[in-house]
Amino acid sequence: MKIMLISALAAFLASFAFLLLILPLLKKLKAGQYILGYVKEHMSKSGTPTMGGLAFVAAIIVVGLCVCGLNNGQANLTIAITAGFTIVGFLDDFLKIYRKENEGLKPYQKIIFQFAIATVAAVYCYINNLTRVIIPFSGGLSVDLKWGIIPVVVFIFIATVNCVNLTDGLDGLAGGTAAAYLLIFGIMLFVCGSGLAPLCFAAVGAIAAFLIFNTNKASIFMGDTGSLALGGFISCVSVFTENSLYIPVLGIMFVVSGISVILQVIYYKRTRKRLFLMAPYHHHLQKKGYSESKISYAYFIITSFVGIICLLLV
Repeated sequence: MKIMLISALAAFLASFAFLLLILPLLKKLKAGQYILGYVKEHMSKSGTPTMGGLAFVAAIIVVGLCVCGLNNGQANLTIAITAGFTIVGFLDDFLKIYRKENEGLKPYQKIIFQFAIATVAAVYCYINNLTRVIIPFSGGLSVDLKWGIIPVVVFIFIATVNCVNLTDGLDGLAGGTAAAYLLIFGIMLFVCGSGLAPLCFAAVGAIAAFLIFNTNKASIFMGDTGSLALGGFISCVSVFTENSLYIPVLGIMFVVSGISVILQVIYYKRTRKRLFLMAPYHHHLQKKGYSESKISYAYFIITSFVGIICLLLV
């Protein structure tokens, strides 16, 4: 447990230091977020520095390499894939700033990059016989998907990455939800003796430092740089430990974000009416009059509550 706590503390301090360094730099470079015009409640946030995800990702990488060592293949690949998604997110954020609009990479470009990175993870699982999927709350029962693990892993990565990205819409929302997810999941992996447990605790510490700057009113956003990285990281630690089916359970609030958008689109196309005042669902709650801090806290608490149930039943 000492290693877990050291990982969290070291990553917290590293992330905090990186944020102190890049925040003035981003302000100087005028690397601010451009806000969509139809999100009226967010217009005051226009110009807030973005790409803050660089800080906590850097902290996770540095601390992860130190505590996990260079001989931990799963940890190294997790770091590499997280870095890959970070680069995709950075390109998206950079193009938004460069073009001075809220559109960076085209949707198809994002999917192509995500598919390529996810395929690397899927092939790794197949080659290294990580083809089982543990069924939650079954006492360790699992299903061996054999070669079918490849399309399943690709789907899991793309779905998770985009759901986390959709959740990144309010101050502290994606960060707080991800921190709760990874704390619970890190405890589960620690109990199981997984070598990825220290990496999860490092991520929790790094995100906790970021939240100091990101809770309402945020002085910096994680951007797609951070949200895509978090989605990739969560996918890796879940898939590589054969616990991918815990993602829709423990990550229920990420699922809510993704499903609410899908339902909104389907319902509108069929009826020309909106199912929600605005999608993803957290924007619907905001339109209902709930504050950003209350919504973010609710997402954190729900994720934590579900996580405690998972720990009791694991």
